[in-house]
Amino acid sequence: MAIVLGIDAAWTPTQPSGVALLDTTVSTKCVGVAPSYAAFLKLADGVAVDWSASHLGQEPPISSLMEAACRIAGAPVDAVAIDMPVSRRAIDSRRAADNAVSREFGGRRCSTHTPSSLRPGPMGARITEAFAALGYPVATVDTAPGTPRQLLEVYPHTALLSLLAREIRVPYKVGKLNRYWRNETPGMRRELLFQELGAIEAGLTSVLGPLPIERPLPSAKVKTLKAFEDALDAMISAWVGLLYLERRAVALGDSHAAIWCPADVIRRMP
Repeated sequence: MAIVLGIDAAWTPTQPSGVALLDTTVSTKCVGVAPSYAAFLKLADGVAVDWSASHLGQEPPISSLMEAACRIAGAPVDAVAIDMPVSRRAIDSRRAADNAVSREFGGRRCSTHTPSSLRPGPMGARITEAFAALGYPVATVDTAPGTPRQLLEVYPHTALLSLLAREIRVPYKVGKLNRYWRNETPGMRRELLFQELGAIEAGLTSVLGPLPIERPLPSAKVKTLKAFEDALDAMISAWVGLLYLERRAVALGDSHAAIWCPADVIRRMP
């Protein structure tokens, strides 16, 4: 039995964050997914997600999220996987974890962004402290894979190399659409992006079973496509958390912070 909470955390409270919950005791392992914290909390009250609505950002309500996850799954969370820099000490620049991932995956176009004292800064520290207070410390290279009740930092771009058996970074970010396929027309770029989002959905379905989400139409508004993307990222994050509990993930970093990646895409074992 494993219950995993995945969070695609925005680095600032102005943007919404996707949330997903996995439960391995049921055939449809994804038992809840939402494009914002508020929408996920409503799921615990039986309120379905309105994917076409505008979803707002906020400071992550960690205790409420964990309580909602427990209510939905009927059991406490075994691991939390978050797409955000977290550390056992203050973050003010690139970390050993960021450099390790960039060394391993830079050639596959999956280098990491550089965190700072401003982004995610104090909000990232508050998230880390809130989870630690609930008994979920940051998992580092000193943490044995499979250890329960840990906060894992994950990176969807490296995870997708495993999930989709790709050699280079998957181009699926809605906000970067104009940077992809520059020689194509705007309509074709959107269609190609939609195909990548569909491939990710199919990949997740293959490992998690049917997903409680419907793919939007290619003509959908950008906010709807972005909500779908955030939900996919949350499910990808949760899937890596599941790999960790199954001892199929590897930590890249040091004793302060680590980014957990699927073991099958690591070419140089740490």
